[in-house]
Amino acid sequence: MSSMESLILQLHDISAVKFGNFKLKSGIYSPVYIDLRLIVSYPHLLKQISQTLVSSLPSTASYDVVCGVPYTALPIATCISTASDVPMVMRRKEVKDYGTAKAIEGAFKDNQVCLIVEDLVTSGASVLETATPLRAVGLRVTDAVVMIDREQGGRENLADNGIKLHAMVKLTEMVRILKEKGKVSEETEKQVLKFLEENRKVAVPAMAATVKDKVKLRVRYEERAAMAKNPTGKRLFEIMVKKESNLSVAADVATAAELLDIAEKVGPEICMLKTHVDILPDFTPDFGSKLRSIAEKHNFLIFEDRKFADIGNTVTMQYEGGIFRIADWADIVNAHIIPGPGIVDGLKLKGLPRGRGLILLAEMSSKGNLATGEYTAAAVKIAEEHLDFVIGFISVNPASWPGGQGNPALIHATPGVQLVKGGDALGQQYNTPDSVIADRGSDIIIVGRGIIKATNPAEEAREYRLQGWNAYLMNCK
Repeated sequence: MSSMESLILQLHDISAVKFGNFKLKSGIYSPVYIDLRLIVSYPHLLKQISQTLVSSLPSTASYDVVCGVPYTALPIATCISTASDVPMVMRRKEVKDYGTAKAIEGAFKDNQVCLIVEDLVTSGASVLETATPLRAVGLRVTDAVVMIDREQGGRENLADNGIKLHAMVKLTEMVRILKEKGKVSEETEKQVLKFLEENRKVAVPAMAATVKDKVKLRVRYEERAAMAKNPTGKRLFEIMVKKESNLSVAADVATAAELLDIAEKVGPEICMLKTHVDILPDFTPDFGSKLRSIAEKHNFLIFEDRKFADIGNTVTMQYEGGIFRIADWADIVNAHIIPGPGIVDGLKLKGLPRGRGLILLAEMSSKGNLATGEYTAAAVKIAEEHLDFVIGFISVNPASWPGGQGNPALIHATPGVQLVKGGDALGQQYNTPDSVIADRGSDIIIVGRGIIKATNPAEEAREYRLQGWNAYLMNCK
């Protein structure tokens, strides 16, 4: 008996391979069901499978690191890593919105080749979903090895995305061996073959099918300026290109005088200044015109971080009226989507005639915040329905979103950026310019205390600008 036959019989004996009538995730019914999660409880079998997988690779398949598709393939990849002394990286299936918020964990270098390890391939979607973040952080993915190929289009779908599939065994071969060894009847074998013939090509789900689009190089800002539907969004991209800056400074200072002073100092280095006007005790009616004068002098936009969150009628009055009269001097404001799309309609009523733009809060950088998952998806949907006014998002890790960064006409701005990773006592999480731009797919780095508390804010702003812009340029290559 061959080692392959022994493995297949053992999988059958532990009920990892079942025959009957099973409803699959796709909704169709299958005469065979494969549950390889059980192998973690059989260490000798797990070791055998790992060894056989490696031996099924051709000698031409070289790799520097391995990555198992979460979750079933993780222990298999771990066995391969320890037995072969090859480093392993790990993909997070659920990327956290705090800490480093990394999609890929582990030590690796740009352009290293990563072998993806999987237990079962049907359409290849899970392999593609793992390849996307691996490629996004600079790893090359050219090969995947799998225990069982269900022969339902996965090999072809992966090849279309530049990945060659190597299988330990095909499903038809496995069923044939089980029939020859008296484990299944000839009738069962015929049912499986008929099922595979009728379901020969399983389509890749929409999210995975866009993997080519998600991993392609960044669209340059000048091209995105032409795509923008809103005049302020278009101008922001143009300023970024002209000044070679994707830096926004969060001027969260104690007085209006300090804010105007910091705007003058960092103005030459920034594309946008973020303000919190309601914390200024010395605000006067001429504040807006003074700030606009500085903005025009140094060619940057003013972003009032108001975070509107009320019903449409109320926000129109908050935006245009009151003592601050924000609509008169702020190029950009932002809003939560908690009240629904009506908040965008209300702000648009007063902002669009002035050529202003709106940013939606899709994510936040504070630990434990609730702007995740369905909330983020809803923000994206509302933005797409209001492209004439919405210019982008406050986001933390847009590369991890189901659709990636999405529409290139929309811009992503990420707060909580410092030259060194970390956090503060109030839950704010910091990440570097390179990680925010290159790893997370954002466009603008928002820096506060790292610049405004510096001994020389102008000099520090220049350093952040250079780091942010260099990360963008590297991402365009």
